[in-house]
Formats: sequence, C-alpha cells, structure tokens
Amino acid sequence: MSFNPGDNEYVTTNALINHGLKTFNNKLAVLKSDVRLFQQGKISKEDLQVSLKNTRNSYKEIEFYIAYHYPEFSKTHLNAAPLFHIEGTGTASNTLPPEGLQVLDELVFSDEAGMQQNKIVEMTDFLYNSYNDFYLSVLKNGFSEEKNKTLPLRIELIRIYTMGITGFDTPGSLNVFEEAVHAMTGIDNYIKKDDYFKNFDTRKAENLLAGSIDYLSKNTDFDTFDRIEFYKVHLQPLYEELGKWDNSPDDLKEVSGWNINNKNFFNDDFLDPYFYTLLKSSEDNADLKSLGKAIFYDESLSNNEKMSCASCHLPENAFTDLKAKSLSSVEGKTVLRNSPSLYNAVFAKRFFYDLRAFYLEQQVEHVIYNEQEFNTSYETIIKKLKTNSQYKKAFRKAFTNGNITKQNFSKALSSYVASLYSFNSDFDKFMRNEKEISEDAKKGYNLFMGKAACATCHFAPHFSGLVPPFYNENESEVLGVTKQPLQMLPIEVDDDKGRINSNVKKESSWIYENSFKTMSVRNAALTKPYFHNGAFSTLEEVIAFYNEGGAEGMGLEIKNQTLAPDKLNLDQKEIKQLVAFINSLTDISKVQY
Repeated sequence: MSFNPGDNEYVTTNALINHGLKTFNNKLAVLKSDVRLFQQGKISKEDLQVSLKNTRNSYKEIEFYIAYHYPEFSKTHLNAAPLFHIEGTGTASNTLPPEGLQVLDELVFSDEAGMQQNKIVEMTDFLYNSYNDFYLSVLKNGFSEEKNKTLPLRIELIRIYTMGITGFDTPGSLNVFEEAVHAMTGIDNYIKKDDYFKNFDTRKAENLLAGSIDYLSKNTDFDTFDRIEFYKVHLQPLYEELGKWDNSPDDLKEVSGWNINNKNFFNDDFLDPYFYTLLKSSEDNADLKSLGKAIFYDESLSNNEKMSCASCHLPENAFTDLKAKSLSSVEGKTVLRNSPSLYNAVFAKRFFYDLRAFYLEQQVEHVIYNEQEFNTSYETIIKKLKTNSQYKKAFRKAFTNGNITKQNFSKALSSYVASLYSFNSDFDKFMRNEKEISEDAKKGYNLFMGKAACATCHFAPHFSGLVPPFYNENESEVLGVTKQPLQMLPIEVDDDKGRINSNVKKESSWIYENSFKTMSVRNAALTKPYFHNGAFSTLEEVIAFYNEGGAEGMGLEIKNQTLAPDKLNLDQKEIKQLVAFINSLTDISKVQY
C-alpha cells in the first residue's frame, strides 16, 4: 500500500482505506488482463504466478479492514477456501463451487494450470466483477467505521498466525511469508498514518512490526520456519501491545467467541465460553455448576435409571469411555459413534460428529430423546426432579425463582460442561514462558503447524475445527476414514455417511457425504480410540492415515475429499515428534468428579 504522506503527516481512515481498496482493484484488473495473455500463450505460467502474487499481496495489505467489516463477502467470495460450500436462501440451499483468491492460488500454482486456462479466466473475471461491485458499493454507501480501531489489527494477527503461516490461505503457492509481510505492512502503515493513532505512543508497536517483518523476510522456508520463536518473540508481544491501546466497546461481542481482553493465545481466556452457550456469564455461579454436576452423574434421570452423562463421559478418561463406540441403553448394542471428550466441548458452534445440534443445550436434548441413550423426555425428567427434595433445594440455591424447568435444567448442565476447559497443558505453559518442554514436542508443534498440515484443519490454539479468527463456525472434513487401521487388510472406507444423514435438511448435499466434525486434539493422548468410528487405537495409526493422504491418497473411491490427497512424507522420527507435541497438550487439571 504505497501511500506516501509525509513522515509526520496523518490522514483520515477513509483516505487510507480507500487507497488500499483502489490499489487492490487495480491489481485485479492487471490480473484479469494477464490471465487472458496466459490463455493466448503470450505470457508464461511463471509470469502469471507473479501477477497473482502481486494481487494477493495487495489484498493482504488491506485484509485487516475488508475481512473485519465484510467477513461474509471475504470468506465466501473474495478469499474462500477451495471447497464446495452451501449457501442458504430462505428455507432452501444451493451447493456452490468455490471462488476467489485461494481457488486461483491452487489453480495457477498447480501442474495442470495449462489445462485449466478457461477455468482460470472464468474465475478471475468472476472475482474481478464481484470485487468491483463491492468496491463501488463501499464508495457509494460510505466506509464502515469500527468503534475499537485496534480490533481489526489484532484479529489480523490471529489470522496471520492461524491461517497464514500454516499454509491454509495459500494452498497452491505456500507463499505464506511474503503474504504475512504484506499483512504486517498494512497494519504498520495504518498505525503510522491513520490520524486516530496520532495521540498514542506507537513506537513499541512499530518496532515489533519492523522486527516481525524482518523475521518473516529472512526465514522463508515453510518446513523449517520456527513458529514458536515467531510467536514468542514477535507476534505475541505485538498482539499484547495493541490490546493496551483501546478501551472502546467490543465490536465483536455478538459475532465472535474471541475474548478481546486476552493477552496470549495460550491463556485459558482466549475464548469466551458464554459465547457458545445460551447460558450467560451473569447467570452462572458455583451453585449452578454444582447442580449441573449432580445432574451429570445422576443415572435416575434416564428411562432405565442406569445411564447418566458420565456413562459415556468418564472424568478419569478425560470425559470419554475408551470404547470404539459407547454402549447403548439397549442391552447388547452400541450407539452409532465414538464418544468424544467433553474437555473444551463448549467451544463450538455445532455439536455431534455430524453437526446436527446448533448449541450445547440442543445437544443434551438429542441425548435425552434418543432411544439408544436416555430414551426419555424433558417432561419426565422435570417430574422426577420436582419430587426430589435435594434437587428442589439445589434449584432454589441456583436460581432466584427456584423453578425446576427445562430452561433451568439446561442452564445447570451447561454451567458444568462449560467449566470443563483445558488450557493449562505443558505446551500452553511453554508458550506462556512458564516452563520448558522437550525438543521433540517443539519440533512436533512446528510440524503440526507446517509440513504435516495438521493446523489447516485443527486450528490453533484450540486445535479443533473451530475456525479462526472469529471462532464462530465449525468445520467438518471428508477424510475417507477407513474401517480399520491401515496395517489391517482389507482397507475400506467406513460405511457411516456422516453429516449428509444429519437432520439438518439445508445441508443435505453430496459435499457432506462422509463428512465429520473436526475435533480438538487437546488431551488426545488420553482419548483413544480415535475418529468417529473408534477404529484407530493409537496416535501413530492416526498419523499414518494422514501421511497417506486419506482415502483418496490411497486410491480409494471417495466423494469430495477435503483433505489433500498428497502424501505428507513424514518419517518415523517426525511421527514421533508429532506424538510428543500432542502428548504435551494433555491437561486434566480441572477434573470434576
């Protein structure tokens, strides 16, 4: 964003933003011309790649503004992941192909670019027209203004670390460091030249930005880049410094689970649990949690009075049951899928492996009415509670009105589950400079965030499919999980079709066949067996599956695999290091018996 007012001259936010938006528009126009020249054989693929890089770099310098104020446009049309997606219209929905900069990055940097010329032209034209309409609309309707000017900058730092330097944003080129430099440059220019910041002492932030840019410019090997040093020395101090500047209202309170008061990604306050539940922080208290805990362990609330929440979520096993599939209330049968850990389960916008529940309280409802689980109803449970003197006393302590209702029952259970967060592992302490960990664990983290591509689905710092930087949606993935580990023959894709068979009618699309929620790898050392079918007994078996590129990588037939089918080429030493890192994420310090 080569905007050049004098060294001590500040300009309005609108002037800076307009310049960035216009520059990106001009770069898109050049790219639009270049893809036609490529189609006509007048420029090489390498020339086109340079043109696309220039365009993407221009976007990165203004991304902090566009992606903050227009997140839906950015993630759906401008810089969407190269995957088919669902777009709802009223009660209907359509399955749409991907579009935008990430798709072009994958196409232009692929070996098949020469055979995809028409598609590249079509995609670029669509992107140019879409953005041009957007830009003209912004000029006509005015620039969006945030009350808290530092939030877009801090959100961009989260994006750089969780989606930029992991390679998520550049699936074809892996041009991660150059793009991160431009994103940092956009932040730097904004701080130096926007008149809002003229009354702040910005010297420390500017020095940290200069150091970040220098580090990113000098360390450009994707596989060897030290994401620990970059975070500890450069990004986290900058993230914390920017957080000191503004005590304005939280513009993101209704749309993001990120806690704006957080100072370190690896503190336990990075996410706000009350964003993910109907329970509000003002309603929560120790008595409510205690009531929820009693409900959680009470077998009498199920129809056969032999099953409680703890039947499948045992605290001594990190709230799992160590079974491939949990036992059903029907003798001799199991439920459909493996029982996931409840640690950090609250930090999600969708629940169950098939994402059929939209909030924590709805998940409980599914268990209550399921014939293979509690096989009962809220009405029956409430009647039981009302005849129990201990529960009547507990509800009076937990609620002002003391009423035993479905809503209060759900709030109590939510309070207990929301208390089961787990962000005090050895690795968290290491990233907070509170203790050391092994060299293998450090190398494993860099593999996880880099070469092994784990963090492109298991996003930091929660290491689940809760999508940064707003952490307000969950991803599911098509991996082609097999019926058994790869060393056991025959190798076949599991029969469970996953998300396509959920009760969410708007998502009944072929893209969700064999699609399952991306769970957190925190405490994974304690939560075997793995995957929705519980077919894999060790972390090594899981990593071996990913190492082969999932089902498609092994030549199995699978629709729309979202996992890249390319071999990761991890050797046994690297697999050991990955396991060491995952082991370092163990934290059951909040076990609640």
